[in-house]
Amino acid sequence: MAKVILKKHRDKRILNGHLWVFDNEIERIEGDYEPGDIVDVYNSRDKFLGRGYINPKSKIRVRIMTRKQEEINREFFKKRIEQAWEYRKKLVDTSSCRVIFGEADFIPALIVDKFSDYLVIQTLALGIDKYKDMIVELLDEIIKPKGIFERNDVPVRELEGLEQKKGFLKGPFDTKVEIVENGIKMIVDVENGQKTGYFLDQRENRAAIKPIVKDARVLDTFTHTGGFALHAAHYGAKEVIAVDISEHAIDYVKQNAKLNGFEDKIQGVVGNVFDVLREYHKNKEKFDVVILDPPAFCKSRSALEGAYRGYKEINLRAMKIIKPGGFLVTCSCSHYMTPELFMEMIQDAAKDAKKTLRQIEVRTQAKDHPILLGSDESLYLKCVIVQVM
Repeated sequence: MAKVILKKHRDKRILNGHLWVFDNEIERIEGDYEPGDIVDVYNSRDKFLGRGYINPKSKIRVRIMTRKQEEINREFFKKRIEQAWEYRKKLVDTSSCRVIFGEADFIPALIVDKFSDYLVIQTLALGIDKYKDMIVELLDEIIKPKGIFERNDVPVRELEGLEQKKGFLKGPFDTKVEIVENGIKMIVDVENGQKTGYFLDQRENRAAIKPIVKDARVLDTFTHTGGFALHAAHYGAKEVIAVDISEHAIDYVKQNAKLNGFEDKIQGVVGNVFDVLREYHKNKEKFDVVILDPPAFCKSRSALEGAYRGYKEINLRAMKIIKPGGFLVTCSCSHYMTPELFMEMIQDAAKDAKKTLRQIEVRTQAKDHPILLGSDESLYLKCVIVQVM
């Protein structure tokens, strides 16, 4: 087995719990290896740090899978998947949930979502993709789904030298799957929906809006397939407007509204949220609750400045159309927008909007997307609920 030796003083992050070794942290590699092979990682003092898979094409050169000198084999993966599944069974409703969340479940670059009786899998790095068939077998054995679908149609795979693809790994089956979240029925398009078809990470945050939406006029922006909008209607909102730039998404909002008997309560609008917020302000529209759940505005540190401006603009415009004493639910799923920076941006927007905010809740992602202390990337979702005074 090849041995990766780090430069001096480059082991602190790994010792603190992080699982990635970057290309610029490596002093040398002793021994031969093929891309995707398992290697051992040592610090400059020849202390063993962990074992994981290597890819010379990736800036993340090694992803550590274990801190022990143990064999990475079928038994290893079986134990890891069982541990992840037991964690979910203890903490969340497993009818639909994230089963495996990559590094936070110590199986780097593997994502598995469960939608009712079906699983959707993503293998996002070369090292984990080599084990895909074995992982699918184990998931089938442990969770016993009716079907498994691959959503490896993501550009990040190309950075690993992998092709994009999607399709049945166990099936076929109808890829429009009905799930139940917090008592609400939803159709999830696992074949063509965003990411794996639906954003399970917001489940607990959607439930958190219950006390603020009763009898309210609610605007849900970047609605995707209507998660927050449906929850608002379910919890007693009198009117909900759901906005998304994607016609495909708004078609699903309408289907989901009908499925739950909310056709008269939820209005789907196809439009650019920036333009829609500007238009509502110009027309003096007012809402009791505004929900902002945008996609990641920055996927790299270099894009942070522009992303900050984008987040600030939508938050400022939302605050201007909220009735005095109304509520703003504002989210960011970008890891680079840290919780501290996100709160700073909200305060900055409030100052420019001439509003005073009262903090109700500061939340993160659902428990089936666990946060690994020492691995900042595993904390990515922020959800802040404030009252706008």
